[in-house]
Amino acid sequence: MGHRTSFAVFVATVSLFIATACGTSSDSGGDTTGTSAGAQAEPAYAATLRPMITQLMKDNVIPGAVVVVKSPKEGDWTETFGTRVIGADDPLSADDYFRIGSNTKTMTSTVILQLVQEGKLALEDPIGKYWPGVPNGDQITIAQLSEMRSGLYSYTFDPEFNATLDSDPDKVWTPEEMLAIAFSHPVNFAPGEKFEYSNTNTILLGLVIEKVTQMSAAENFQKRIFEPLGLKHTSMPAATDNSIPDPHPQGYAFGTNVSTIDTFALPPEEQAAALAGTLRPGNATDASPSWTWTAGAAIATAGDMATYVRALVEGDMLDEQQQRIRMDSIQPIDPAAPDVAGYGLGIVRFGKHLFGHDGQIPGYMTFMGHDPASDLTIVVATNLATVPSGEGSALVLAKAMLPVFYGNEPAPDSPAAPDTDATIAPTGPTTMPR
Repeated sequence: MGHRTSFAVFVATVSLFIATACGTSSDSGGDTTGTSAGAQAEPAYAATLRPMITQLMKDNVIPGAVVVVKSPKEGDWTETFGTRVIGADDPLSADDYFRIGSNTKTMTSTVILQLVQEGKLALEDPIGKYWPGVPNGDQITIAQLSEMRSGLYSYTFDPEFNATLDSDPDKVWTPEEMLAIAFSHPVNFAPGEKFEYSNTNTILLGLVIEKVTQMSAAENFQKRIFEPLGLKHTSMPAATDNSIPDPHPQGYAFGTNVSTIDTFALPPEEQAAALAGTLRPGNATDASPSWTWTAGAAIATAGDMATYVRALVEGDMLDEQQQRIRMDSIQPIDPAAPDVAGYGLGIVRFGKHLFGHDGQIPGYMTFMGHDPASDLTIVVATNLATVPSGEGSALVLAKAMLPVFYGNEPAPDSPAAPDTDATIAPTGPTTMPR
């Protein structure tokens, strides 16, 4: 999920990072020892990925991860790394549940496209037709909301909103409250002028879904996506439900909402302390996800995410025409670096080959990508929002994995890189006694 900053590309830094990661040696000690799931023969690439992931987790103090790779050509691989609880020997399992953050946005836009398919709305409809009081509501289209090209201010930048999340992490937010915050700020640009990631867009789409269908967004997700795809380990919890099904890891995050408004990167001295283990991230597991709603509140296992992202990219939830519209809608996020990433109707292109999304929310980050040409699927789920340098933890691992399958191509980035939209609400002390 991305909400803090507009997209910025750091190709040189990322390329250097990947080159370094690919040259690391195996280190299976400590909490990042991998355990393989299943008894089938291990694919050859696993021997390359395992030490790389292990070392990167150690170097970036990522507590735990689940990695799923599905490749008809090279073989499937699922492996768990690290611990559910910092400081404890509590290995993750492949069945662990994670908050999946902005991957939820793909679900919201999928339901919108299904409603278009059913003739119940049109992508060209102005949002003002469905929800009053939206700045430029007579001009912003449903498509522009889904493509992140509306110009609407994202409520997640608001300082008072962030301060409330710090002081009252259990607060249950309503969509109307979040929109009131967003609409109290001027628009950032004219509709369609450019790309800018904003959770406000997807909250509005959730309200459109509920108005058109006369059912909750959660019911729509269940009947239109989860049940047809057999996603038995995926859910959209009620706004009042802060729990995560068991088993699940504890979720961690550095910093506070207010301290991370401009960047998720810790100050240099805090980065050093975090890497040395004297600054620990806060525990954000039970913070209310209600502030994300249809922009990021869903929960899933990595296995369900692998099934879902393949269906998303292959068009299993839409007819051929709507799927073509979706895929053709993808435009480069940065026109100066078109091969790095693109965004369309609730879908991301990572690099040249993988399509899907990523998601970051207090305590967790997930990445899901599928290549329709090779049928390769990659899912990474972690229990740390961002690493001390500010990058999303799952992206750190995913970026390092991609050269193993694609060679030295431009490194992909998140739609809101380098800072994504997890709003952090840590609990308890974050500085370890010396």
